[in-house]
Amino acid sequence: MGPVERLRRLCEALQDPALVAGFQRLCGVEAAAEEAAEKAAAANGACGEDGRRRRGQRGPPEAGEAGDSAPGAGQRRNSLTGEQGRPFVLRRPALHRLFALGTELGNELFYISFFPFWIWSVDAFVGRRLIIVWVWVMYLGQCSKDLLRRPRPASPPVLKLEVYYISEYSLPSTHAMSGTAIPLSLLLLSWGRWQFPFMLGLLLAVVWCTLVCSSRIYMGMHSVLDVIVGVLYTILIMIVFHPALELIDHFNLTYTYAPVIIIGLHLGLGLFSFTLDTWSTSRGDTAQILGSGAGIACGSHVNYLLGLMVDPSPDQLPFDPLPITLTMCANAMLKFLIGVVLLLLIRHVMKKTTIPLACWICGIACDDVRKARQHMEVELPYRYITYGMVGFGVMFMVPFLFTIIGL
Repeated sequence: MGPVERLRRLCEALQDPALVAGFQRLCGVEAAAEEAAEKAAAANGACGEDGRRRRGQRGPPEAGEAGDSAPGAGQRRNSLTGEQGRPFVLRRPALHRLFALGTELGNELFYISFFPFWIWSVDAFVGRRLIIVWVWVMYLGQCSKDLLRRPRPASPPVLKLEVYYISEYSLPSTHAMSGTAIPLSLLLLSWGRWQFPFMLGLLLAVVWCTLVCSSRIYMGMHSVLDVIVGVLYTILIMIVFHPALELIDHFNLTYTYAPVIIIGLHLGLGLFSFTLDTWSTSRGDTAQILGSGAGIACGSHVNYLLGLMVDPSPDQLPFDPLPITLTMCANAMLKFLIGVVLLLLIRHVMKKTTIPLACWICGIACDDVRKARQHMEVELPYRYITYGMVGFGVMFMVPFLFTIIGL
């Protein structure tokens, strides 16, 4: 057997949904009682009234088993597509909450909290470069999904504990890519700029990445192969892309026509990704990522022109982390609360404005917003403009407000 054949068989083994189902069972996730009864009825060849009676049975949870009221138990429904997952029960709710936290590290709620906090209260230099890396990694990951078109792990035997992304393709896992790119980029960009133990930073990055990757298998959204490919793909992108990071950041800040080029490039990449295959949540996510990146880059350019958030000179490096005090925490919390409220307001206003406007321009009925958003003519401007403004707010509008009010 040659190396190519061995690699092919290894990939097939790592893509086996039985591995995902086995990991879920190990973590205490099981099919709901009626699912078990239905399987038993099918296995015994039950039919007619007896089979219907079996399918309607529902016994009480066993000792230590979570019922329908347990976190994550029951049947999940995707509000965008109407798709539903199979009902399930949880035997280890605490473990479920841990993996839910891990998967949340790759969702919008985390991004709209973590990136602004880092830019406003930790290090804007590292923050804006981190977002450049994140945008390219996520864009290439989303496009690769639509090009490879590998399906999600089969259900059954896998239980889908999350259904929002169920319409997307599976390979590579963009959660795994984000969970690799963010902590690894933070480590590389902060090393030599801040004084901290490198091994401690590396350990935290590995724990972060491991938690995100394992959570995607636990949720039933990815095979083992998906997350491994996501991690390796991210490392390859960063090896190729990292040397150009200084040049890209300098261009964004200093080139006169940088905003025009940034907006045009990101919009062109979004149009390309929207032509791939059929609609899925991947299209909106891609436009959202590109819009956020364009807004952050344009905000950085305006800051540079106005002399705001100036980078320290090299002779001031490396920084010593300041001691954590009550005043520092209160200041950071106040900035975070004011800033996030403003960002949510921007997002709400832009969403309520762009969707009806795009529908009106393109002659698309907007009575059902869910269906209207699935049209490329609505999805692209809505996501791109809305999150472009959110990104611009993160990098310029909110920090400028902090300057005015003395924060």
